[in-house]
Formats: sequence, C-alpha cells, structure tokens
Amino acid sequence: MDTLWIAATGARAILQRQDVTTNNLANVGTTGYRAAQAQFRALPVYGEPLPVNAYVATQADTADLQGGPIQHTGRNLDVAIAGPGWIAVQGADGKPAYTRNGDLQINASGALVTSTGQPVLGQGGAPITVPPLTSVQIGADGTISGIPAGGQATGLIAVNQIQLVNPPAAQLQRGADGLFRSAQGAAQPDGTVQLVSGALEGSNVNPVQAMVQMLDNTRAFEMQTKLMQSVDQNRQAALQLLNIS
Repeated sequence: MDTLWIAATGARAILQRQDVTTNNLANVGTTGYRAAQAQFRALPVYGEPLPVNAYVATQADTADLQGGPIQHTGRNLDVAIAGPGWIAVQGADGKPAYTRNGDLQINASGALVTSTGQPVLGQGGAPITVPPLTSVQIGADGTISGIPAGGQATGLIAVNQIQLVNPPAAQLQRGADGLFRSAQGAAQPDGTVQLVSGALEGSNVNPVQAMVQMLDNTRAFEMQTKLMQSVDQNRQAALQLLNIS
C-alpha cells in the first residue's frame, strides 16, 4: 500500500501542475501576466505502524517575476514598466494592489483604469480622475499631462502622477483576481521605477516551454497510473496465492 499511496498522491500533484501549466498557456496573450509555478514537497505520513508512507503536498503557487517582452503600440495611454516595479491600483476590496498591466483607459467618469477595470492610484494613494484633456501624455515617472479641452492653454499641464512601487519580491502574493499584494501592507512609492510610454509589456509565459511542460506532465501522469495498476495487479495475484494456500 506504501507504493500505491505514493503513486496516487504523485498523480494528483501532476494533475494540479497541469492545471497551472494550462492556465499559463491560456494567458500567453495577457498583458503583463506573470507565469505561475506549481510548488510541491514530499512529506511523511505519521501514525501506526511507522512513518514509512510519504505523500506529495501542494504548496502555494509562486510567480515567475521575470519581465515580459515590451511591444511598442504608439498609444498615449499605453505604458510598460522598464525593469522591476509595479503600477498601484485599487482592488475590489478598496485596498492597494499591484499590476504590470499598462493597458490604461479613461472611463466615462474620467477615472483612469486598467483594461480589467481597476482604478489606477495616484499621488496620496487616491484613484486618479483625469479632467477633459487633449493630447494626454504619460511621462516616464508616471506624470499625466495634457492640454485642457476648450481652454486657452497652449502648453501641457500636469494633472496627477501614477503611483509606481517596487516592494520586495518575497513579500508579493498573487490573488485570485490576478493582482499582486504585499504581505507587509501597502508599498511606498518608488521614484526609481520608470515607464515606457506608448508600449505594453507582454506575458512572460514561453508558449513552447509551456507546451513541452504539458507533454511532460501527461507522460508523468501515465507513469503514475501504470504504477498504480501494477501495484493493484500484484496485490490481486498475492491474494490469489494466499487463497490457494
């Protein structure tokens, strides 16, 4: 039963890893997406007769925080982060969260939001509202500027500044909404984080590697199921021998 238990928990872990790989592959085209990495560890089973059994335990998935490719779009509200850093947004719970999704939009209420609807935070940590402007621009430091619509001004005026942060990677946790949050509370603005205007950062998922991983997962699952079948067949043969004797 020891071998059967180990194989069964191993097969379950492989299925969970396949789910993570499949989700990564589905997000190859998601702006700023960070690939998930399934984490497991082997643990002993304590109890009678002795802790000789072992099983595979699932740990929280981690994220690959390496940068994705930057694609220049020429759109004024598109921004990509050059190097480490995050754009601060407001989560559904009203608390700060962080994203690399720089596909920004101004909604009907004048709020600056991401393509998935999260309000972008500005100076002081409040959501940014952009007044009617023409020729809206976002600078490398996150400064939003433009010419007031219908006004007499001929030059750009700054209206707010996107809050850019760079908390330690070890403190970041990804939520079910895909946003990252700091385990140590709200991160402080970091003036060293720079944006590339008129560009978007693509997903850091390598589709070829993801497909290879899916094939490896499939083969590994087949090996585990065959092992379980062999163990069961051996058990049946042993029972038959005992009955004969």
